[in-house]
Amino acid sequence: MTRRVLIVDDETSLLEFLSLLFEEEGYTVDTASSVEEARASISTVDHHLILCDIMMPDGNGLDLLREIKQEQPHTAVIMMTAYTSTKSAIEAMRLGAYDYISKPFDVEELKVLAEKAFEKTELEEQNLYLRRELEGKYAFSNIIGSSRKMQDVFGLVDRVARTASTVLIHGESGTGKELIARAIHFASSRAKAKFLSINCGALPENLLESELFGHVKGAFTGAVREKKGLFQEADGGTLFLDEIGEMTPTMQVKLLRALQEKTVRRVGGNVEEPIDVRIIAATNQQLEERIASGDFREDLYYRINVIPIHLPPLRQRREDIPLLVEHFLSQFSEQLGDERKRISVDAMKALESYTWPGNVRELENVIERSVALSTEDTITTRDLPPQLTEGRTGESEVIALPEKGLDLEAYLEEIRADLMAQALDRAGGVQTRAAELLGMSFRSFRYYAKKVGVTGHED
Repeated sequence: MTRRVLIVDDETSLLEFLSLLFEEEGYTVDTASSVEEARASISTVDHHLILCDIMMPDGNGLDLLREIKQEQPHTAVIMMTAYTSTKSAIEAMRLGAYDYISKPFDVEELKVLAEKAFEKTELEEQNLYLRRELEGKYAFSNIIGSSRKMQDVFGLVDRVARTASTVLIHGESGTGKELIARAIHFASSRAKAKFLSINCGALPENLLESELFGHVKGAFTGAVREKKGLFQEADGGTLFLDEIGEMTPTMQVKLLRALQEKTVRRVGGNVEEPIDVRIIAATNQQLEERIASGDFREDLYYRINVIPIHLPPLRQRREDIPLLVEHFLSQFSEQLGDERKRISVDAMKALESYTWPGNVRELENVIERSVALSTEDTITTRDLPPQLTEGRTGESEVIALPEKGLDLEAYLEEIRADLMAQALDRAGGVQTRAAELLGMSFRSFRYYAKKVGVTGHED
């Protein structure tokens, strides 16, 4: 955690001295020589610690203390004054100051006092984080399912949570992979530590490396201070690596080394720092196929795929759709302050017959839209998006198995090629858009496009 301190005093020499002192202690330092400057600072930046003089040329430090506690209630404030006054000290403590120190003060005493104040602030932040995360734990009611497939997943999650093993969650986009990862974390012995997540496909390689492993000061342009990476921030807890299949080969090597050695080296640094973190990874890709194509390391795959969990797409557990619909209806009606809306029989049938390429996330968005736009107390087919009601229900044809059997792989490849060609045609030849229409990652689409011989362009 980067420590940030604000020093408020009208003595220029004292501001300079304290700035140097706290910078040497690793703090990021802001200064203000007036109450007005201090107000501007606290309104735009959060601080862990504020040192504030009682007597200021344009106001009273106690009045500023009141404002600080309104703007930044968890910030520790130490009041400073050259005029020792029991009355002022009592008033400062009553208003929420962490402590009170008289000028001239002992430097070592101030450093110890500041360290204790920071520890208090950090503890409060951790407690606040934990409360929020534990509240989120009860939002796991979003992981709804009475189907056999989901009951099997729930049982596996319960067993996996008791272990320290690395987990790889497979599932299409929108199936709830992060919710499952959080469920594992909060049911584990690491529940009191942090759960942090990162999408490995959302950041360029150099930024992803810095986010995961941290960097030292001067490692690159803009690295003005040392920074811990997520591996260290999640110490004792869980790190969720979403879309791990999107990692570049170089990052895969660095991740594998961190997992094997249980140490990280910050970007630009040469010190190996120990880590204690559980890894849960997730992917919407077939990593075995990416291994075969040379895009994913086999040794990394075996390192992360200790316990695999497969999340079924919504189309394979249609019996859960009514439960999910009722849950989202209740959730969004409450958020909008409306009476709970109902859904008509025809609308429910339309929802149950659709293929849901975006899975639970897409269903959630559809219900939110319908609740927001419906003017009646019952949602009908008129309130649903066109793709659900214009005859494109997505119901699979029943395929009769020929008497002599068939080559299933060749048959599926033929269907894949046909659907990819249709998607490219609808997307005007743009592969990224075609991939979205099929619920595939761009890399997977590009891989299969070469394999089945369909063409297009990236953008």
